[in-house]
Amino acid sequence: MTTTTSQQELYRFLEDRFACAQACADCARECALRASLAEPDGSEEDKRIRRQGVMCAEACDATCRVLSEEIGQDETGLRLQLEWCRAVCLECAQAFDEYAGAEDGAKACRIGAQACTDFIATLIG
Repeated sequence: MTTTTSQQELYRFLEDRFACAQACADCARECALRASLAEPDGSEEDKRIRRQGVMCAEACDATCRVLSEEIGQDETGLRLQLEWCRAVCLECAQAFDEYAGAEDGAKACRIGAQACTDFIATLIG
């Protein structure tokens, strides 16, 4: 019985890990796209959205890379990475909410944040 439970937990862990990595990769792409569309010499709002998009893309990319590694990970470090990524995604989603035409970016950020939350629950559970 323990073996089956352990296997089920392992499968859930791997599925949640993959879902989180995929959501982070999607979010990174969307944020990079949004950042490239903002005018670098534009308004202060354009510059803020550009910075926010770049920062979120980098956080998601780093998290995706960490989730792709199979060795040398401790649960505490992984949890901290996920919590950081989740916070950056939510902050970016809020910034995108205030910017016309950034709805897809905001949605991708929220999906990434939720995937991090779900995966953290797998670690705790």
